[in-house]
Amino acid sequence: MTRARTSAVAVETVIEFEDDADFQRLTRMAAAAFSVPMAALGLLEGSRIRYRASKGIAFESIEAGDTLCSHALKTGSESVLVVKDTAADDRFADRRLVRDERIRFYAGAPITVRGERVGTLCVFDVVPHMSVSSEASEQLAELAGVAASLFELKDEARVRARTAAELIKEEWRHALTLEAGKVGSWVWDFRSGEISANDIFRRMFGLDPVQRIAIDDLFARIREEDRSGLDKALEASFAGERDFQAEFRVTSGRWLTGRGRVYQRDAEGKPLVMMGVNIDITDARKAADHTRYLLRELNHRVKNTLAMIQSLARQTVRRSPSPQDFIEAFSGRLRTLAEAHVLLSDRDWSGIGLVELIRAQISPYLAGDGGQLVLEGKDLQLPPDHALGLGLILHELCSNAVKHGALRHAQGKVHVSWTLASSNPRRLELSWIESGGPPVAEPPESGFGSQLIRRSLDKIVDSRVSLEFPPTGVQAKIDLPLA
Repeated sequence: MTRARTSAVAVETVIEFEDDADFQRLTRMAAAAFSVPMAALGLLEGSRIRYRASKGIAFESIEAGDTLCSHALKTGSESVLVVKDTAADDRFADRRLVRDERIRFYAGAPITVRGERVGTLCVFDVVPHMSVSSEASEQLAELAGVAASLFELKDEARVRARTAAELIKEEWRHALTLEAGKVGSWVWDFRSGEISANDIFRRMFGLDPVQRIAIDDLFARIREEDRSGLDKALEASFAGERDFQAEFRVTSGRWLTGRGRVYQRDAEGKPLVMMGVNIDITDARKAADHTRYLLRELNHRVKNTLAMIQSLARQTVRRSPSPQDFIEAFSGRLRTLAEAHVLLSDRDWSGIGLVELIRAQISPYLAGDGGQLVLEGKDLQLPPDHALGLGLILHELCSNAVKHGALRHAQGKVHVSWTLASSNPRRLELSWIESGGPPVAEPPESGFGSQLIRRSLDKIVDSRVSLEFPPTGVQAKIDLPLA
């Protein structure tokens, strides 16, 4: 690659000369015009002249200095420097300026590109030429002009190629950006009724990868119930009221958002070309729908929870002989509800694992390493209402066991087992059996805790809870549907 520049005006070119057949041909023509064995095309590169095409010359570059070529560059605008005999010319009495003492004849024409001299086309011979025809000099000057024209043409071609390469890179970057962002781009030509689009757009609408896209075929792939809103958005854009923007579904059920603008209109203002993009927003719509569902579920749960808290508060205060007893009993029940709500919220109210619920309610009451709790059964998922109700039951059983039953002593145990009913695999049968604690007896009067145990699953249709008080410890049986 060669970069030639003069100090007065920036003239920058980039040309591959090493194997350039055009410039080699010019040097041969120049040698033939003077009937000499040597010719060269040299370009200024800083302080040196580098020969990029030559005939019969071995050297590649020389210091410009005060040489034959530098003298040729200083001649008149269209003059050719002719030195018939360098040995007899006073300007070259110092033979070092000739660079090669064998050179006796020299003729050189400057190469001018965009008003600046960037090099020379010159011929040499080892013998003097005392008679040089004007036709030969004119031909050398013309050949130097051809070299300059080729120089400019090749430079422009190089610039165009570099620009085209940059455009291709930019198009690729643009395409990769759209691909990464899953953006479908399109151009609508109203005169032909066709749409040009990228591959992402075609995949969005389920279109053939190469077949032309007619606007009618495209609209046929949009859900009919969404076309009215789409038509209104397009009409407003056609009228110039605002840019096109709409959300709609395609026949596959995917949600798309479209944005566009009319970029070309005719003399009457009618649209000719419209450009835009489409983005698949199905996941965003699903997320928004899910958020709305969760908010509705949350409102429902909050209402139910507030009603439950009010009922718990009323019943607890009636059964509590002192404010301290009320605070203790009510706080425990409220904490149970809160913990169950936290577990459900962490899982978007999809339910709670039975083992996790049991451990969350019982573990705080266990002594030591938790060996007092024995679980037996395969883990399963509980629906939200089942989890809330069962959580309250487990809390009341734990509170009773700590005060009066197996968890009152470190050696006491609670065995919780469950299985699916053999007659119906969607029914849960759970049992709570205490052992190792002080002897128990059925209380003469059913307290609120016992009532809460029996009534906590009232919202679960066809559920049953029973309590028994054998001397070995309290036993509870819970039977409820999981569906």
